[in-house]
Amino acid sequence: MDKKPLVAITGASSGIGESTARAFSAAGHPLLLMARRLDRLKALNLPNAVLRQVDVRDRAAIAAAVADAEAEHGPVDMMFVNAGIARLGDIAQQPPEDWDEMIDINVKGVMNTVHAVMNGMIARKQGTLVMMSSIAGRKVYPDHTVYCGTKFFVHAVSESLREYLAPHDVRVIVLSPGIINTEVLDHVKDETTLANYKANKEAIGGGISADIVGDLILNAYQLPQRALVQEIVITPTRQKY
Repeated sequence: MDKKPLVAITGASSGIGESTARAFSAAGHPLLLMARRLDRLKALNLPNAVLRQVDVRDRAAIAAAVADAEAEHGPVDMMFVNAGIARLGDIAQQPPEDWDEMIDINVKGVMNTVHAVMNGMIARKQGTLVMMSSIAGRKVYPDHTVYCGTKFFVHAVSESLREYLAPHDVRVIVLSPGIINTEVLDHVKDETTLANYKANKEAIGGGISADIVGDLILNAYQLPQRALVQEIVITPTRQKY
């Protein structure tokens, strides 16, 4: 059996990143798993996985992790640009440091991650970028102001990258989840915003499993290279907004 290509994931220690790692591992792919919590990566106990403690704000660290994994398993064929943070809250009350963190991770971190693999994919005329956005990258919410801005950025950059990379046969998939059962609420410090989010989640019967999203990414990736699912928007059936 031919060796399957390397798949890289940032923010792989939990949530959709973890579920995607499990899905691709089960499908036989070697992995480069990157996150700030190395202990959580080790606890996944996945075979053929290169584990690196990486903060996506550190461009050199991502590049070094990619180089290490490629030396062992060959070129990265898919990069899931997944790492992000949601500091939701009342924009008039929110400390600007929360804005800085979201912009540094959700905007600069995205570009750092793309930069680590893009030129290699262009040279090989092969590759897939999966860009983590959000339903909040398609519509705005009053208590998501800067977060929405970072996710609208992901959409805009992804559309531009798709046009730029299409002649090189490199695919760009935007993932826009709604309410998924992940640790996203752990980053929300505004008590009113947190209470409203939880109430809305309960009203629609809860979020959906991150495993469903990981399987969707795998299915989209497994299509022939000349076939592209440009965007995946997935929400609970009862989520109306």
